[in-house]
Amino acid sequence: MSYYAQLLLNGIVAGSVYALFAVGLTLVYGVFRFINFAHGELIACGAYFVLFFMAAPLSLPLAGAVLPALVLTVFVGLAQDRYVYKPLRHQSHITLLIASIGLSFFLRNAIQLVWGSDLQTYGIGLTRGVSFFGLSLTWIQMVMGGTALFFLSFLYILLTRTLLGKSLRAVSDNMALADIMGIDMKRVGRAVWLIASAFAGTGGILMAVDTNLEPMMGLTNLIKAFAALLLGGAGNVWGALIGGLIIGVAENLGVAFFSPGYKDFVSFSIIILMLLFRPRGIFSIAGGVR
Repeated sequence: MSYYAQLLLNGIVAGSVYALFAVGLTLVYGVFRFINFAHGELIACGAYFVLFFMAAPLSLPLAGAVLPALVLTVFVGLAQDRYVYKPLRHQSHITLLIASIGLSFFLRNAIQLVWGSDLQTYGIGLTRGVSFFGLSLTWIQMVMGGTALFFLSFLYILLTRTLLGKSLRAVSDNMALADIMGIDMKRVGRAVWLIASAFAGTGGILMAVDTNLEPMMGLTNLIKAFAALLLGGAGNVWGALIGGLIIGVAENLGVAFFSPGYKDFVSFSIIILMLLFRPRGIFSIAGGVR
């Protein structure tokens, strides 16, 4: 029994990071109504920018490299919108989708050109776990869960307690009406890209601390974020959060029956089943940040 409880606990930790990816992806969809396939490369950028600041000549410690890495990741996210998506905003959704796929390939190859295609790590090494009630967590897992909880709590307060959050929800519900009501659309757009980039970059750093870095890590985690988005309903922030947790738990419980190498099989299976039987998500809410 403790074996399955341990898998469940591991799944909740992993799922909380997937939720960070999914929330950023669904925020962009909720406001701009397109799936940003280059969101996966924001995940990879966060992880690789930390590696850049930790390497010579800067040689910053991990904790000191996180903030400048997130600033650069947010800059990449804002540049995506400013130089690629904004000029195409009045084109069809297919045009934006194709542009995001092209941008994803461009950024992934740029990462591979600079850092190579080999696996890399931050060199932290193995850490002793903390045991309680027959379960154990490493300090890295505790940092992952704690950081995800902090960011998601921040998002809850932002969306429900601030004027910016209410503006963001109004734009996601009806962009034309929000514009007529005088909401600053440019400010809301910048806020969406800032939050989505920061969440993606933070999740990428947490994943890299727990495992390793490689140029395809963005695509791999984008699939999980997409599965979580479909589970929760596209555009639904809280649905994406729950979806991320479900994906993490399903993947880790699947380890009891399959090899860990088949984790992605679980995500793909959930995507296919959701598209077949409940394409609007388990909460059946289409559109809106909520």
